[in-house]
Amino acid sequence: MSIPTNLEDELKNLPDGPGAYIFKDEKGRPIYIGKALSLKKRIRSYFQKTTGQSAKTAKLVSKIASLDFLMTDSEMEALILEANLIKRHKPKFNVSLRDDKTYPFIAISLSEDYPKVTVIRGEKRAGHKYFGPFTKAHAMRETLDVLRKIFPLRTCSKAKFNKAKKDSSPCLYHYLKMCSSPCIGAISKEGYDLLVLELVSFLEGRYAKVASSLKKEMDEAAARQEYERAALCRDKIRAIEHVLEGQKMISPKSEDNDYIAIAKERRLAVASVLYVRGGKLIGSDSHVLNLGGIDEEQVASSFIKQFYGQIDSLPRKIFIGGQVDEKDLIEAWLKKRAKRKVQIIQPQRGKNRRLVELAKKNAAHSLSFQTIKAREEGESNPLEGLKDLLKLEWIPQRIEAYDISTLMGRDSVASMIVFEDGLPLKEDYRRFKMAYQGGMNDVAMIEEVLRRRFKRHAKTKTDPFSSFAKLPDLVLIDGGLPQLTVADRVLKDLEMTGVELIALAKREEEIYRRGSARPISLAKDDPALNLLMRVRDEAHRFALSYQANLRSASMLSSALDELPKIGPARKRLLLSFFKTPENILKAELPDLEKVLSRSLAKDLFEHLRKVKLDG
Repeated sequence: MSIPTNLEDELKNLPDGPGAYIFKDEKGRPIYIGKALSLKKRIRSYFQKTTGQSAKTAKLVSKIASLDFLMTDSEMEALILEANLIKRHKPKFNVSLRDDKTYPFIAISLSEDYPKVTVIRGEKRAGHKYFGPFTKAHAMRETLDVLRKIFPLRTCSKAKFNKAKKDSSPCLYHYLKMCSSPCIGAISKEGYDLLVLELVSFLEGRYAKVASSLKKEMDEAAARQEYERAALCRDKIRAIEHVLEGQKMISPKSEDNDYIAIAKERRLAVASVLYVRGGKLIGSDSHVLNLGGIDEEQVASSFIKQFYGQIDSLPRKIFIGGQVDEKDLIEAWLKKRAKRKVQIIQPQRGKNRRLVELAKKNAAHSLSFQTIKAREEGESNPLEGLKDLLKLEWIPQRIEAYDISTLMGRDSVASMIVFEDGLPLKEDYRRFKMAYQGGMNDVAMIEEVLRRRFKRHAKTKTDPFSSFAKLPDLVLIDGGLPQLTVADRVLKDLEMTGVELIALAKREEEIYRRGSARPISLAKDDPALNLLMRVRDEAHRFALSYQANLRSASMLSSALDELPKIGPARKRLLLSFFKTPENILKAELPDLEKVLSRSLAKDLFEHLRKVKLDG
């Protein structure tokens, strides 16, 4: 296999050390991400003549237009980097967990003096211990409500906690007995820390240990004739029993194991996980995977790396039906994360084999449902419709839309929103303050925002974590022929030759394309048109919300500056409590009194009401 001319220099200068590598297509989109002990040997191996190279690998190599790499100090660091990059970009030739960011986690903020328990989705934060992900969010929240009665930890923000502490006034959860109220000293620091440890133990599956501790505490309280405390412990034990109802005893031993099986069909797979903690089967989850074009033996190892890379509480043994590529390296990585040994085992017989078979049945059932769902969605796939409508060579997987929002020529802003595979990718949304000051001129501002966006691409295209590094398959402009014309000029000036471009006019929902003054009209129920309208409307919403926030911030800053008693510290406190300037402007008097003294809250409330009337 000959080396493409444009890659010859890059392949000559590869380092002979560990790291992660990124293969990109002609548009600069990552199509495969891997890791290697020797970047030089591994990357060059794709372009060497080998009779054993699979058709899938050959197809990947034919799509490679450029490559990047990131060096690490060890192969284990390369493994972690590879998993993070795959999670970020979801390249088409890699196996990737679908929608993993939508799953909620239970998080405990261990870095705080009095840790709080919350439900968190999306990116993890430092100083927290996470439990999950939970695919059944409703059931998880119901369980959490019960747990808060057993382990009444705070759930409030730092601002609310400090306010309650200052005023010696607890919140409603104190009276509902769902918070132990450390803010008012209702529990000692030692007592609160014990609650935290018990909740962590419980969420890690050590239910018997927690129940035994509560039973001992109940007996000791009863012996001291502290009957109210003994009754509280009894109620907690009953609540634990309620949570554990329906759990099946698997082994008399206190085992902490996971059982994994994967069912595959074409480009779709489902991994089913059974959780055994303390010898009991406590639950199961199914996770949908998008299969890449690379060899199937990587499916199990890819799932393990991505799934256990986001979990803090790891089992001692992972039983899986099938071989796991790079098993020793993954076990070493899991051991480092868990700070103890974690084994990956392929069981051949007995109880563990039967549990893997049970997981396999769950995976097959879930895959059957997903396949039917995918087939139904495919029959009216709007992305396929767009490909045919615009006569594209590829399905427009990444769509970027731009909209301008202005108020009488002032506070002009632009939005960039991103849809991938027909769904919003909010982490890649961006907002722009317009430098243009010539009044209401959407065409000039469309030109400005597109130039800024694609010039950023030129500066960041080698940064695998930058949203600007990715190029869209399709750019959607809100407007008609004038907006399309200026957008076309910008893309040509910046040599964005691989990016398709259309405009969608609001009044008749007509689609304008390059090279034609005649718009396309589609039926109102056409899936392709409905997708474009959703994308366009999301861009409009995002631009409006940014403009509203800027106006609110401007109005609020002016309003607060006019009150002599509102200094920088109180401004920070207000923003910490209400989160946005818009929320402060809309706040009622009782809300303001939670942050400020009664007299100052009243003065601010009256002043803000006048500001809103004047604005």
